[in-house]
Amino acid sequence: MFLRHNGPVGVKKTIGVTAAGVAVLGGIGALGVGGVVWLISSIETPDFTGIDALAPYTPEPIETAATPAAAGDDAWLEVTAETTGIPRRALSAYVAAANRASADGCEVGWNTLAAIGWVESHHGTLQGGSIDADGVARPQIIGIPLDGTNNTMEILDTDGGSFDGDTVYDRAVGPMQFIPETWRIWGVDTSGDGVADPHNIDDAAATTARYLCRIDGTLASDETWIRAVRSYNDTLDYQTQVATRAAKYANAAAGE
Repeated sequence: MFLRHNGPVGVKKTIGVTAAGVAVLGGIGALGVGGVVWLISSIETPDFTGIDALAPYTPEPIETAATPAAAGDDAWLEVTAETTGIPRRALSAYVAAANRASADGCEVGWNTLAAIGWVESHHGTLQGGSIDADGVARPQIIGIPLDGTNNTMEILDTDGGSFDGDTVYDRAVGPMQFIPETWRIWGVDTSGDGVADPHNIDDAAATTARYLCRIDGTLASDETWIRAVRSYNDTLDYQTQVATRAAKYANAAAGE
């Protein structure tokens, strides 16, 4: 069951109790984080057969949906960036992406987007980088070649190296670690300049929200939250890390 209440500065906090994991498609190996080669988004449609038979897992995800007011609330951003440790520029992108999704009828929390951003690239700070004022992660975050080794699938180049600089194999790119083919299908241009840039946190966060929402149209329940996250990366360890980090961010933002 989900519990909702208004938090600081009109932030709605949704606490979910997870009942089970979800078996969905395998992902694509990409960037190694903390010694683990993570599995990244696939463009296929997941098969959720057998969902009810899977064992429970903990911890439960905590979903926090920010109101449009919070997106431009400098005081809220300042305090929340400080309490959560999320760089303010990245936090602003996560909140804006959550608001955009909400306007389209999909409930996805900024903290879920932030949790994915932390697991994928520590908010664009991997490899000694950072997200600049224009939203672009510099230096660019580019994963290992998807050449069939290091627990990856083999994916030959689909973008002519335009996103990942590799004309032989695809690589996951940007702070939210999309493979080029997935980005080509789901990429969002938030600036209106006609270019969806996976290295830009605004575009990448909005695309992540769009990708998560494609499954059920919302992440408002335990089951839809899990399905969405597992469609991004189908491992229980990934699901647990995102849930743990999302709960941490929600609690910190609520002053708990």
